Amino acid sequence: MAETAFDESERRAWAGRTDAYAASFAKLCAYPVPELLRVARVRQGTRVLDVGTGTGTVAAAACQRGARVTAVDAEQGMVARAAQAVPEADVRLASLPRLPFSDDEFDVVVGNFVLNHVGRPGEALQELRRVTRPGGRIAVTIWAAPPAAGQALLGRAVQAAGVTRPAGLPTLAPEDDFPRSEQGFAALLDEAGLLNGVCSTLVWNHRTTREEWWSGPAAGVATIGQVVTSQAPAVIAEIKEHFDLLCGEFASSDGVLVLPHAALIAHGQA
Repeated sequence: MAETAFDESERRAWAGRTDAYAASFAKLCAYPVPELLRVARVRQGTRVLDVGTGTGTVAAAACQRGARVTAVDAEQGMVARAAQAVPEADVRLASLPRLPFSDDEFDVVVGNFVLNHVGRPGEALQELRRVTRPGGRIAVTIWAAPPAAGQALLGRAVQAAGVTRPAGLPTLAPEDDFPRSEQGFAALLDEAGLLNGVCSTLVWNHRTTREEWWSGPAAGVATIGQVVTSQAPAVIAEIKEHFDLLCGEFASSDGVLVLPHAALIAHGQA
């Protein structure tokens, strides 16, 4: 399973951005973790692999349940931060599409938003199934599409400034993409050979500040950050102006932004 241009772009996009992610989008991505571990049936003694651990949020929560946790990430900064945050876990540098583990090595494999960052999501799921013992559980999340209103805020600001996705920023090949709906995600699990696949939608309001929410894209975090930081300074300033105006739609009486988000959570058996 070779890496795609999308995979290579993701590696470059996340390189050196651990601190910026931790200060911006990490709290948002932590919301599904309790439900992810619940549907995965993580408990005392469970052998868990957390793929794309980031700052270690899932690994930490699994350890708190008494699981025996191995965690991997493609970015060395994330690995270092997760290893420091979760010393009881075995944290390693590794990534999809090929994981350095034997067949059937884990009872449970989880991936919180990791499938958003791989070039061939179906093959990635097959790899997660490979390292999961027969009958073991796999649980994964992705962002829903179309995005919820809060998730769309930054994209609307970019669009209002007349900015489009840079030509050099690859997308998934059509044959590798899939509908980001409950039905589409469940079908992807089925095609990857998972049994008894189930998908549902999680919705929540993420509370943040204008400064925190802007800090992620301003530092180049995620695809939206790559779009923003690839622009000339004057264009970035224009995007920020539109962002500040649009934030008014989501500002509470105390000035905090309340941003509706939606994610898909799916699970099945190897």
